[in-house]
Amino acid sequence: QVELVESGGGSAQAGGSLRLSCAAPANIGTRLYMAWVRQAPGKEREGGAAITNGDHNTYYADSVKGRFTASRDNAQNSLFLQMSSLKPEDSAMYYCAAVPGGYRFWDGNPLKRYHYNSWGQGTQVTVSS
Repeated sequence: QVELVESGGGSAQAGGSLRLSCAAPANIGTRLYMAWVRQAPGKEREGGAAITNGDHNTYYADSVKGRFTASRDNAQNSLFLQMSSLKPEDSAMYYCAAVPGGYRFWDGNPLKRYHYNSWGQGTQVTVSS
């Protein structure tokens, strides 16, 4: 497990934008598959976006596709989530998650939370209508 630190959450109006950041350890950040997973009150954690380490392939849940963009900066050992066209249903705690690069997503779905073994403390996003 590695330490992950999120930042950038807050409040926004529907239709607005927010950008989340996640810092990974400098010595191993570039060797991680990383993802953003969110959890709304009373609901289970659901993967929103995932990004691989080498080729930076991205995967998105249907609920955020076209509105959210995951990216990473290996020089800064950072993961980002640009969220646009926000909706009230996007309100949740957003967690940065990671698993060592080379991990095999045995069900073919890198958005499933059970694949990840390192988690940040979370950052709250609240979208008002």
